[in-house]
Amino acid sequence: MTRTAVINVVGLTESLLGPATPSLTRFAEKGKASAIIPVFPALTCPAQSTYLTGLPPTRHGIVANGWYDRDLAEVHFWKQSDHLVQGRKIWEELRALEPGFTCAKLFWWYNMYSSADYAITPRPSYPADGRKVFDIYTAPLSMRAEIKQALGEFPFATFWGPAAGVSSPQGPPQAASRWIAESAKWIENKYRPTLSLIYLPHLDYNLQRLGPGDPAIAADLRQIDEIAGELIDFFHQRSIRVLVLSEYGLTDVDRPIHLNRVFREKGWLTIKDELGLEMLDCGASRVFAVADHQVAHIYLNDPALEKAARRVLEEQPDVGEVLGESEQAERGISHHRSGDLIAVASDRAWFTYYYWLDDRLAPDFARCVDIHRKPGYDPVELFLNPQLKFPKLKIAWRLLQKTLGFRMLMDVIPLDAMLIKGSHGLRPANSKQYPMLIGQEAGLLPDSPIPAAAVYQVIKRHVLD
Repeated sequence: MTRTAVINVVGLTESLLGPATPSLTRFAEKGKASAIIPVFPALTCPAQSTYLTGLPPTRHGIVANGWYDRDLAEVHFWKQSDHLVQGRKIWEELRALEPGFTCAKLFWWYNMYSSADYAITPRPSYPADGRKVFDIYTAPLSMRAEIKQALGEFPFATFWGPAAGVSSPQGPPQAASRWIAESAKWIENKYRPTLSLIYLPHLDYNLQRLGPGDPAIAADLRQIDEIAGELIDFFHQRSIRVLVLSEYGLTDVDRPIHLNRVFREKGWLTIKDELGLEMLDCGASRVFAVADHQVAHIYLNDPALEKAARRVLEEQPDVGEVLGESEQAERGISHHRSGDLIAVASDRAWFTYYYWLDDRLAPDFARCVDIHRKPGYDPVELFLNPQLKFPKLKIAWRLLQKTLGFRMLMDVIPLDAMLIKGSHGLRPANSKQYPMLIGQEAGLLPDSPIPAAAVYQVIKRHVLD
């Protein structure tokens, strides 16, 4: 077997390669670059699961970054157990072929309780007093203390939230990606895995904040190019093959769609009053949407409303498609976790989870970074509320409260969906905005474009050849 490293540069597309990415451009020019026909939906968890199983969502079951559990009557986002991904993983097949094979899975999703040999993933602790303590989970468990002693604490605040991808007291803009890259080097020096899977998220943040058409993205490209270039050189010096890939390409957007507000006006949502604020009761609602970027899964607790719900969706000016059972089967996303209907946004639109009609009644978590409590994906968590007069002072006060042991609410996130300028989930109209696969073993790479499911075989060939 040939030792191989797969570097996942989130959001990288052909349209972004150029003067700001000298290392990645040179790597592509020396080898071969192929566009990847993105999996549907083109989201983090479905894309990674397809790459690592070679299966579409209808078979591996990851239909979005989150979905509604019909048995528990709860929406679950960003769960981490690898047991959720159905199908054999690439490291399991390679280990069966060669018992000495080992795999390091570094910050790719579904990284807890995986059968990979070495794993690191973000995982806060939640003490009973209501605190959230930033931390990581590792396999083996003993590795957590060792790697934190070597690299310092993982800069969690730069991995997601208003500090991600910007200069902040928590570190430089690329702090999270830099730490992950250094962890890959640390793992290589200590364990020498046969296959390393490395996730570098830095581009994703400002591509959502600003959109890929904003000139300021050049700074982010230079930052991630430096990190990726150093990793490529590090692995090449150790005769390790390198593949660079991405999961999706982002496109410019300027139109948020609030489906749950539409359903509420139809009388289909059930809203509970909790301490004077409004909470969506999914289990009691007749129809509701679980929004995820440019795709929304529509769940019907009242099947009699299917035709009416479909008609309402088709009437929305920025909904491009509505997928029922047969259409979902054709698109490879028919699964019991999928919505009864799936709404797909038009090119410049995306879906919010918002369901309240008055911001004063929005739930307390709406103004916080709270990826597990929100019944949908919320990219507005990347912003500080511009209406706050002294945001840094408020954050410092909240952190002081936390340090002193008081309960506090880090309510600094705006409720303005118009702030978002980039999104993904669709197959872009321009193939130069497709995700990419780049390698230097031209004979092991198929001609462009390649289906997302074929990435599995490409990785496998690089290890076995």
